[in-house]
Amino acid sequence: MSKMKIEDVDLYAILDLQITATEAEIKKAYRKKALQCHPDKNPDDPKAAETFHELSHALEILTDVQARAAYDKVLRAKAAAKLRHQELDSKRQKLKEDLERREREAISGAGASNLTDEQKLAAEIERLQKEGSRLLQEEQQRIKEEIQKNMGCQPAWDSSLNRIKIKWNVDKNDPNNGGYDENMLRRFLKKYGSIVALIMSPKKKGSALVEFATKEASEMAVDFEKGLADNPLTLKWLNKKPIDTSTKNFGGPSLISDRDYESLVLTKMRQAAERQRLIEEMMKEENET
Repeated sequence: MSKMKIEDVDLYAILDLQITATEAEIKKAYRKKALQCHPDKNPDDPKAAETFHELSHALEILTDVQARAAYDKVLRAKAAAKLRHQELDSKRQKLKEDLERREREAISGAGASNLTDEQKLAAEIERLQKEGSRLLQEEQQRIKEEIQKNMGCQPAWDSSLNRIKIKWNVDKNDPNNGGYDENMLRRFLKKYGSIVALIMSPKKKGSALVEFATKEASEMAVDFEKGLADNPLTLKWLNKKPIDTSTKNFGGPSLISDRDYESLVLTKMRQAAERQRLIEEMMKEENET
């Protein structure tokens, strides 16, 4: 929106409102849309910050009495002009445009006391930028607090610190590894939650390591999974007990101003590299035990 003239933007359409909307309706529409597109809730959407900025700009202008009056006057004039344009033929249209151009030139030379509607609107926008909008700041803080309330604080779970060792009985000469392979283990374990990594011991039969994406999935697997009835599984924490790291607080500085959005492609590349590193570490630890 910063690259466009404000008179060329329909601020009411951004909020899905009509020009007759009350201030209460404007605030309500802003809150509803801001909660949906807030960058803190859409970290992977590079357009979220721009959309949120457009909503904030619309709120800022439409809740300021003077700025809205100036904007509405321009908007109505443009709508009326559009209707008149549709009714005029090309020749009359050209004559009309020439006349309006001469009028604007005459007014421009008459001084600030005879500003056009567009110039008055530009002056109001400049005033808002200099003064700042207290209401806009209050609304943005309200949105941020509501997001923080809904998201809350979540304990960080580092799956690499909470690996689980899986054991089962197997004869060293058994080509079927006691009835278990990776696909079989995954079928038993995936019902508890997302699996970050599952590695069968490359040298030692009857042994595997697994990492779950969440603490809840890990704890349920350790407590309840038994595997095959004729050859039960034993699941134990590699580090004796689960380890919770520091707490992730989603109530920190807003993502809008305090960090740039990372490329989704780069993020996925880093995730793939991290998974490979975890697999190599798990195989190394298994070989050392």
